[in-house]
Amino acid sequence: MALAPFVTDLPIILVSVFALTRLGHFQAILGVVSLVGGIFLIYLAYLSFKTNKVNVVSKETAPQSLVRGTLVNFLSPNPYLFWLTVGAPNMVAAWTQGPWLAAGFLAGFYACLIGGKMSLAIIAAHSRRLLIGKAYGYVMRFLGGLLVIFAFLLFRDGIRFLTSLRP
Repeated sequence: MALAPFVTDLPIILVSVFALTRLGHFQAILGVVSLVGGIFLIYLAYLSFKTNKVNVVSKETAPQSLVRGTLVNFLSPNPYLFWLTVGAPNMVAAWTQGPWLAAGFLAGFYACLIGGKMSLAIIAAHSRRLLIGKAYGYVMRFLGGLLVIFAFLLFRDGIRFLTSLRP
């Protein structure tokens, strides 16, 4: 199930990057997209700060398949919101500095995303006590803080795009 983004994100990435490269000369649009991406990250940070504990169900269930995970990921608004507001603007910016930088962004993103999902699944399967203790809340708040930092970087970029329009 952790591999589902490999299947679903490619068309989303291609459409998002294509749209933004066609709009790349419109600084105002990139500025607004960056600001919306920052707002989206602030929202995700809020959810991270709000998280205190996870309800762990001890009922045994059958493993989820890649097909089911792909369908859930494809129907979720999260990949679309991420790639249209955060991922694609960063991809376009990286590509302007070189294709290897864009490839590095994608490789790092997927290593963290899939590695994080797989690590979380392994931790959840072997140590449910970590998910119900105080440590989980602290980790979520730390990650929320990182999201806030990235949001402010997007706000900075959005303001730079918008202020570059001045004569």
